[in-house]
Amino acid sequence: MKNVTESKSARGNIAKSAAQFLRWMGPALMVSIAYMDPGNYGTDIAAGAGYRYSLLWAVWLASAMAMLLQYLSGKLGIATSYDLPQLVRKSFDGRRGYVIPYWLAAEAAAAATDLAEYLGTVLALNLLFGIPLLYAAMFGALDVILLLVMVGKRFRLIEQYFALLIAILVVGILYNLIVVGIEPTQLVYHSFVPEVSNTNAFLIVVGIIGATVMPHALFVHSWLTKNKVNMLGRKEGGGEVKGGAFEGEDDHREHSEAEIKGAMKLHRNETIVTLTIAGLVNAGILLVAIPLFPNESLTVGGFVSGVSKIYGPLISILFVVTLLASGLSSSALGTIAGQVIMEGLIGRRWNIWARRIVTRVINVFPTTIAILIGLDPLILLVYSQVILSIMIPLPMIPLVYYTSKRKYMGGFVNRNVTIALSVLTAALILFFNFFLLTTIL
Repeated sequence: MKNVTESKSARGNIAKSAAQFLRWMGPALMVSIAYMDPGNYGTDIAAGAGYRYSLLWAVWLASAMAMLLQYLSGKLGIATSYDLPQLVRKSFDGRRGYVIPYWLAAEAAAAATDLAEYLGTVLALNLLFGIPLLYAAMFGALDVILLLVMVGKRFRLIEQYFALLIAILVVGILYNLIVVGIEPTQLVYHSFVPEVSNTNAFLIVVGIIGATVMPHALFVHSWLTKNKVNMLGRKEGGGEVKGGAFEGEDDHREHSEAEIKGAMKLHRNETIVTLTIAGLVNAGILLVAIPLFPNESLTVGGFVSGVSKIYGPLISILFVVTLLASGLSSSALGTIAGQVIMEGLIGRRWNIWARRIVTRVINVFPTTIAILIGLDPLILLVYSQVILSIMIPLPMIPLVYYTSKRKYMGGFVNRNVTIALSVLTAALILFFNFFLLTTIL
């Protein structure tokens, strides 16, 4: 009888933990789409088609670094009840001479991110429906309408939208992998042995890092976790939960130590689960492109037609559908991140419609010019991710600093091991960027 009671109690605890996890799930889920965006497609396709398995280690390294930094970002929001842009502004004491340049640089990173997301949507519309690239560039700008309609609703709706699109991504890439197949020996060897055969390969490695450890995602994760704690607190208090900073004041709340510890555990688990899936998807994209080797200058259109000839049209259709899902979902995250950066750094809230339209208009110009001169959008995708890698230190350095200081984190300050890993991650990213700038550019 005692064993039966203990068994029921254990099942009850598991069910309770699962329910808590599902209630929390959202922040890392939304951020994970940044690691499966069109920029990742561009760099992973270039890596697989140009170098087969040899750059697979870069995907795993970038994924591990991203997981650690995203954990720190979410942890910062939970422990301090401030997001990263807000803390940067406080560190500058609101002095505009420091805040404005930093804000402009952060906005530039967000714009570079949005360029890749927009290009992904344009390419998917062109390949899926046969719409000419020039017209697809115009239609692709309309994804703003879908996002802005959702922003006016409950924020949970946006989280569910992300979950649906991520499910499409994962299922599509998994199917493609099953069809293509892999070589286990090559997979294991190149997962652990770094290999860079030439300068173009190194450029792609830096692009993979930029496509994975994305600046805007480091800014926004702290905002998402901070608001998640507040939203769950208001639910428990019986109040209706609205859409965070997009609908009303961004209230700063204090939470008990028990609440923070509980949120930290849920955040850690969600970050591990969702970013592991994102890393597997990235590796999957690279592996799917291997049958097109050797082709260092492969276009997205060439990739789609190539795998279609080898494995049939279904695999290419599914791949393009996942690309479209990637572009739409990552565009939504980019808009939220841009709003968070502006509000946190300069304390102003811009109409989200205006913001999204202006960002889209800015990115329509380089895309349209590239199309008119015959430049394949995949080239823009890769180079936009290299730019993002160079801009990673912008949020990364203050993030590692704040989370390692008891002044900001209190009893939730990073442990020595976490500090060491964070500093090592920052040093690696700075090294890759420095080597690229001094050797290749």
